[in-house]
Amino acid sequence: MKDRKRVLVTGAGGFIGHHLVRFLRQKGYWVRGADIKYPEFSPKDEADEFMLLDLRYLDNCLKATEGVEEVYALAANMGGIGFITFHTSDVLYDNVCINANTAEAAKKNGVKRLFYSSSACVYPTYKQREANVSALKEQDAYPADPDNEYGWEKLFSERLYKSYGDFYEVRIARYHNIFGPEGTYEGGREKAPAAICRKVALAKDGDYIEIWGDGLQTRSFCHIDDCLEGTFRLMNSDFKEPLNIGSDRLVSINEMVDIVAKIAGKSLQKKHLLDKPQGVRGRNSDNTLCKKILNWEPKISLEEGLEKTYKWILSQVKK
Repeated sequence: MKDRKRVLVTGAGGFIGHHLVRFLRQKGYWVRGADIKYPEFSPKDEADEFMLLDLRYLDNCLKATEGVEEVYALAANMGGIGFITFHTSDVLYDNVCINANTAEAAKKNGVKRLFYSSSACVYPTYKQREANVSALKEQDAYPADPDNEYGWEKLFSERLYKSYGDFYEVRIARYHNIFGPEGTYEGGREKAPAAICRKVALAKDGDYIEIWGDGLQTRSFCHIDDCLEGTFRLMNSDFKEPLNIGSDRLVSINEMVDIVAKIAGKSLQKKHLLDKPQGVRGRNSDNTLCKKILNWEPKISLEEGLEKTYKWILSQVKK
């Protein structure tokens, strides 16, 4: 199988990363995974090779990128809104080190193409002050004013990788709230869909479940399978600018709780914790450019995606 294209997925121990390893293997690629930890919910031997490495250091990034044609750079110290609100210096330091050293190692090892997973967190606070927010276009990122350090780091790293465009092809996606099975659902790093699915799974009919904020804050949520398809299409396109990959269906957190409760067949009440972090008031993805460039947009409905996610998390909390 020497003719298989050799690729690296950094962050292969994380949610999107381990799904991407599986996806690329199924596409026929030879895949190396690299991360500071092994995948929690899939075997490490899903990758052809898995390197346990701290990618904050150049030597380790050089080991990871050796002998591969393409890199999918997903490694990051991250979590949900609670985590990124209270671990600002860790997020900035770790992720700048990871991305700077990955970019340089890819250059030194002659990588031909690199994909970087950026985030909708790069978009400015002043465009996200209303729940009924206008969908965010790629050009809305500037003038810059992300609402947290995670967003600032992502915006900086976009520019960092683009500066290496003289040495290899660079592709950048701005992910909008990716969710699905086989991801963190407890412990403080989980995102809203997983946290809500866990709370509903553990609740008895008629219980109160806690919601951060008043629940009127809005987001769009993209299922992992759509994220992978969009990522692969972008990586293999000729488009060199950042591109939104996300759903353009805006829902409130209260609405999402109701969807999950319906899936679970439970009648639940909401207890709103107004002192908890909740991020921007509203955020949605404008997919005009995505449809034009990739001739594609996410297909999996929120209900379908949440049902898959809920059933998986239910199976975990019952163990």
